[in-house]
This record gives sequence, C-alpha cells and structure tokens, in this order.
Amino acid sequence: MNSRPRYRFEQFFATRRILSLQPAPDGESLLFVSDISGQWNLWQVSSQGGWPRQLTLFTENAARAGIFSRDGSRIAIMADHHGDEKFQIYLMDAVGGWPEKITDRPDVQYSLAAFSPCGRYLAFSGNAANPQDVDIYIYDLETKETRQVTPGGGLRYAFSFSPDGSKLLAAQFYGNTNQDILLIDVASGEIRNLTAHEGREVKYQPGPWLKDGSGFYFVTNEGREFNGIAFYDLEADKWSYVVTADWDVSGGVLNADQSLMAYVVNEAGRSVLHVIERETGRRLALPELPIGVISEVDFAGRDSRNRLFIQMATYKEASTIYVLDLSAGTLTRVTESMLGNIPEEVFVAPELVYIDAHDGLRIPAWLYRPHGIEPGAKVPAVVSIHGGPEAQEQPGYNYGGFYQYLLSQGVAVLAPNIRGSTGFGIEYQKRIHRAWGGDDLKDIESCNRYLRSLDWIDGDRIGIWGGSYGGFATLSAATRLPDLWACACDFCGPANLITFLQSVPPHWKPIMKAWLGDVEEDRDFLIERSPITYVDQLKCPLMVVQGAKDPRVVKAESDQMVERLRSMGREVEYLVFEDEGHGFTKRTNQLKGYGAMADFLIRHLKK
Repeated sequence: MNSRPRYRFEQFFATRRILSLQPAPDGESLLFVSDISGQWNLWQVSSQGGWPRQLTLFTENAARAGIFSRDGSRIAIMADHHGDEKFQIYLMDAVGGWPEKITDRPDVQYSLAAFSPCGRYLAFSGNAANPQDVDIYIYDLETKETRQVTPGGGLRYAFSFSPDGSKLLAAQFYGNTNQDILLIDVASGEIRNLTAHEGREVKYQPGPWLKDGSGFYFVTNEGREFNGIAFYDLEADKWSYVVTADWDVSGGVLNADQSLMAYVVNEAGRSVLHVIERETGRRLALPELPIGVISEVDFAGRDSRNRLFIQMATYKEASTIYVLDLSAGTLTRVTESMLGNIPEEVFVAPELVYIDAHDGLRIPAWLYRPHGIEPGAKVPAVVSIHGGPEAQEQPGYNYGGFYQYLLSQGVAVLAPNIRGSTGFGIEYQKRIHRAWGGDDLKDIESCNRYLRSLDWIDGDRIGIWGGSYGGFATLSAATRLPDLWACACDFCGPANLITFLQSVPPHWKPIMKAWLGDVEEDRDFLIERSPITYVDQLKCPLMVVQGAKDPRVVKAESDQMVERLRSMGREVEYLVFEDEGHGFTKRTNQLKGYGAMADFLIRHLKK
C-alpha cells in the first residue's frame, strides 16, 4: 500500500453532525440539531434545501432536540451543559427570539415529549420529585405554571397527547427489554396500564394516534423475537399486529390524512424503507435510496404533499436529511454533511460476515478491508466494540469518520455485534443481562481469532477499541486476554463494576440489578468480572479517554485504572476533557479526542 496517506484526518472528520429531525407542521421547513457552529445547536432549513438558519446560540450548553407546537408558532428545546445530561427545557417563538428556560434544576434530568393539540400545554418528564423516579409534568404556556401529573413511583416517560388533548400516552420503563404503555387522564391523573404483562419481559413503545382518537399505533415484540408495529383499539380494548418482519421494524409514522404509513426494517443493520397504504397494506413503489442506516422518518402534520422526511447515513456520508416527495416520486437532499473534499472511491464499504462463537452462536460483524492491499501483504486491524451494550453496529459513517480514516492509513476494522446487541432478536439481546465480561468476552476472542484466520491480516498487530460498554469490553479484553492485542484504547468505559453501579445516575439504579447485578448480593461476581481485578495482567500499551462531566461512567472509573497502571510502571496514555460528558458535544473536542485515539492506534499498529 502507499505509505504516504493522501487525505488527512481533518478531511475525514470535516462533517456537519446532524441529529433530531422534526418537520414543521406545514412541511415547508424542518428543525434539526447540528454542530455547524462548533457546538450542538438548533437549526431550521427549507424543505427544498439551502443554507439553514441557526435558532439557538449555545456555546457551553448543547441542544439535543427541538419540537414544534401543532400550529408551528412555538418551539420547545432540550439542552444540557458540558454533556452532563441534566437536560433542561426551553421555549422560544418559531419566528425568532431567545430560548427561555421553563425548568431550572441543574440536578434534574428532563426529557421532552410533546405540545398539546391546542398549543397551550407542553408535556415532559423528569426526576425532579425523587431522583430515582421519573415523573410526567405539564407546563401551562399561559400561566407559566408546571403541574406534576403522575404521583411518583417508577420511570414514566410522556410521549404524546390524544387528539382532543384529554389523555397522555406514556411509557412505564422497567428495563431495555421491558416496558408498558400507559394512558393517563390529563385532568385527574388517573393511570391506565394498557399492556400489563406481569411475569414476562415485553417491549412496548408508543406511536402515533389516529385523528379520531379511537386508537394508536405502537411497537412491540409481544410473542415474537423481533419488534413489529401493532394497533391498539381503545373502544374494543384490544390490539393486533399490522406490520411484522423477520427483522426489527421501527417507525410507523402516518402522513397528514393518515392514508399512508412509513416504517423501516432493520435487515442485519441495513435500513430498508417501506411505505404502505394504511388500510389496505398495499406497498408503494419508492425511488431508490442509498444503502445505509435510517435513523429517523417522519411526515409533517398538515402537509398535503405527502413528503416523507428521512435522516440517514452511509459508509461514505455522515448523517444527512432527505425529503422523499411521495406524490411526485422525487428524492431531494436537504442538508450537506460532507465537507472534506474526499472522492467517494476513497471510502471503504463494509462486508457483512458471520463469526462462529465458542458455543456455536453466530456473531454478525462488519468487516472493512483497506483498499490497495498488495498480494501477499498483511495489514494491521482494530476490533471495534460498540457501546450500549444493547445497541447495534450498523454500516453508517461511524464515529465521525474514525473507521474510514483508519482504513485510509491501511488499518482494517472489524466491528461485531456480539451477544447483547440489538437487531437480532430479543433472546440475542438478553444474553448480556447480568453477564458482562462472560460469553461476550469469548465473542471478542472469537473475533480476534477470525481476523488471524484471514491471509491479509497480521495477527501480531491487532488492536481493540470501544466506548462506554465498548470501553469496558476493551479493558476486559486487554486485561483478561492479554496475549491477543498489540494495543487497546478505552473511551469512557467502566473499569470497576462495583463503583460503576454505585455511581450511575439515580434513576438508573432501580433497574441495574436485573441488568448488571447488585452491589451487595453479587459482589463476588462483579469483582470477578471487573477489568480492574486483572489490571496486573495487562501487557499491551493502553490509552484511556474520559469526559470529566460524564454522568454515566464517572471519571473515577478511568482514574482508578490509570492510577493502578502507573503505580506498576505500565504504559498508559490518559486524556481527560474537562468540559465533556459521555462522548463529545464540542467539535474541537471531537477532533482532538478522535485524533488522539486514531494516532495512538496507528502508532502502535503500524510501528
């Protein structure tokens, strides 16, 4: 391969990060969150494209989402400070102005839900009354008063008002694989559990209402391995599936007259868009879309033109917004995310492979092979473990261009969906519950051995990298499988499961026992599975990257690993960002952090 890289790190990371799409009610524009300004802010752009208008001017705070009122006159915003995830709620006029806080509790995490149909009320959730509970609140835009709707007890998240505004659709959260749908009377606070399923774990996630208020759509896996879309008939007090597949289905959004439904099927990580006639199920022919990952789809509430707003990414393009005009059959790109001036042929498309685990389970993985490997040559590789752990590695422009930059430097990437990942059935997902550092570690070992079986991989130059749970997996692999790695890089991963459980956000604690374990009852098990227990076995160079404001994996997790290693004279690089939380909100920090991690891996793998 050419030893001199043609394109620089900065070019691969020259992207506008985009998230949290919401169309205006008339469909003529849309809101999205982006770091165009160097920090996450709220922007608005025409549905025809063009330069967007910046609506918020945050520098130390980070916007995370924005929603319109039903008439489009007001916007509600959710933002936090330095990535601390203590999200506060703001309101502003859609035509201009300054966002004003309607919550001001820096010790509380709020989450944004929806405006009422009349526009006077705003529903949101938060752990203001009790740090370990999440309750539902309604803010009156006229009186500027906030009322707690639910009485406390459990984790309850508001989603939407009924069409007449008298009810709230909400979710009761027990865990990642277990929820209920609640119907809450706004006036009385009376709660009706529509999906009670004691003794079983089932996912239920609320979706859109029918305009007449007779029922609503939702996503569930009741009686199935994979998520499907169902409809709940309130008068009959029963529900039935309307869309199922042999993969997870998401979306279930309706157009303005509710004649059409759009949804996405997750086929082993690739997103496949479908639009059907709601009543007949007849599938519409669609223009060809790029093969990639669709993160959001939505229709505008009062748009007669049947425009579907799509946010998606591919291996060669960071998250971008398109408008699919179903009436005209046209697809229009609304935003531009790639600024690095890199030809498309430079980017590497991943290949879906399957790896045999020790117990016969097949592990799906995305394999990226660098261009230009000469016959007989061998290249180094990085095993990348995603966070979550109940999340999924998908073929997008992952980690801001991190993979593609490594590939341009002649480093291969293997990104597996080890057991515990989502998208491959509920039983596959649940294999990580109370099992961190067990068979998942053996899956990682299988991934390493798979790479060594490839004739174009140098088995002595394999590194491992991951963030959050992926950081835990990285530390576990580096300390418990020390002979397999040339280097390891941990991005905000827990090192000690005892202290991790003791320091998580308070409203996580009620569900942590079923997910990971109990500090007292499972103490020996948690110690046995903690990377810090095996720190003396580490052989390869290690890098640790951490945000000082991280509320999920606190800085003390990384501190104790680094301090122990340094006390033993081991090689460890430690990079702390004082103004970041769990990941990067500021673009300058993103560039510095990923640049340092890429440099570390390349230095130790390419020698």
